[in-house]
Amino acid sequence: MNFDDLPDALAWLDAHIDFESTMPSRRSLPTLERMQTLAGLLGDPQEAYPALHITGTNGKGSTAAMATALLGAQGLTVGTYTSPNLSRVNERISRNGEPIDDHAFVEVLESLARLEVLMDDPPTRFELLTAAALAWFADEAVDVAVVEVGLGGRWDCTNVVDGDVAVLTNVSFDHTEVLGPTLEDIARDKSGIFKQGSRVVIGETDPTLVALLRQLARDGGAAEVWVRDQDFACTVNRLAVGGRLIDVRTPGGAYGELLVPLHGAHQGDNASCAIAAVEAFFGAPLEEDAVEQAFSALRVPGRLEVIGRHPLVVVDGAHNVAGMMVLARSLVEEFTVEGEGLAVVGMLTGRDPVAMLGALLSAGIRSVVACSPSSPRAMAAEVVAEAAAGLGMEVAVASSPGEAVTLAVGRAGPDDRVVVCGSLYVVADARRLLVPDGT
Repeated sequence: MNFDDLPDALAWLDAHIDFESTMPSRRSLPTLERMQTLAGLLGDPQEAYPALHITGTNGKGSTAAMATALLGAQGLTVGTYTSPNLSRVNERISRNGEPIDDHAFVEVLESLARLEVLMDDPPTRFELLTAAALAWFADEAVDVAVVEVGLGGRWDCTNVVDGDVAVLTNVSFDHTEVLGPTLEDIARDKSGIFKQGSRVVIGETDPTLVALLRQLARDGGAAEVWVRDQDFACTVNRLAVGGRLIDVRTPGGAYGELLVPLHGAHQGDNASCAIAAVEAFFGAPLEEDAVEQAFSALRVPGRLEVIGRHPLVVVDGAHNVAGMMVLARSLVEEFTVEGEGLAVVGMLTGRDPVAMLGALLSAGIRSVVACSPSSPRAMAAEVVAEAAAGLGMEVAVASSPGEAVTLAVGRAGPDDRVVVCGSLYVVADARRLLVPDGT
């Protein structure tokens, strides 16, 4: 099969089942068989390079970006696979931070289209994207891949990868309809990426969950287990101009006064996980100059990202209660303004709008423009609005995220603060409106 261009190839891709858009209410008969078959037809490209495999409820994308930068600063060619994308699907698959170009993307999708006919059970859209990334990394002869889990761990299609290092950033409530109702259930599912001989880096600090995860890692044959605040830690985490100034200790060394040009104290914890993971990968401490170089140009779009100044406009992909609480703390510490606080909020179904909006209320947000994300899984804007009104917030309803952003920015004075959050789909629409070139 040959495609005329990338839009033609993406039309083929989008014709497949998309669980990112239509999340199942539960996981029935979980299996990696389709993905294993597809990888096998490709010659198991994931075996051609070592990998860092990253899971967790929050912080996966930031940790993946940091690990990519740290590995690149050591002179390695790094393939990175993340999800979802903010503007173009190409963003999910990159080499040394540069997204796959259209021509290469078309070629790898053509190869998958030719192989799909050999499968009894057609792959999903996410499985095809994952296979595309793994195959392209092999074609590009990357030295290492950084692979972010899509959902959970054990049954996520990225789990055909046997990570030399497996990272679990944290565990909190999200996707409980699929992963299980308790934190222990969620932890067990995510621990599925711990493999025989892997070095496991655990960012979670809850003692009960840590004990469970450590045992699961040992049962799975992990070679080493490093736990945050025990084996490694962010020991100093101070507000700095443009980000955070942190100190990190690891089993191999200590790194002092590192500038992380990202907002939010939680990025210090993510940085400690990334440094520990890369140190575990090399089995040796990193050169501090290389770590400073890696972090100096770090960017993670859509995560506490400032995209406007007067008024201050901050976008953040917080999409669950834990993420919204982190966002609220960051707003209080780093984004105080003389004026008022407004928020554009859209959520997907399955979220707790009262708890998520309550976190914003604690950060001084008193006014909300509710909208529905551009997703089949969108929660109705009226449901978000009702929850906000119940909390005593001033509420407006917009017909789309773009209209909501326009309304909020139009209402805000030059000293006010507008926060766009609740879903990466809403953040993506805000960035398309206010950062048209996507940079």
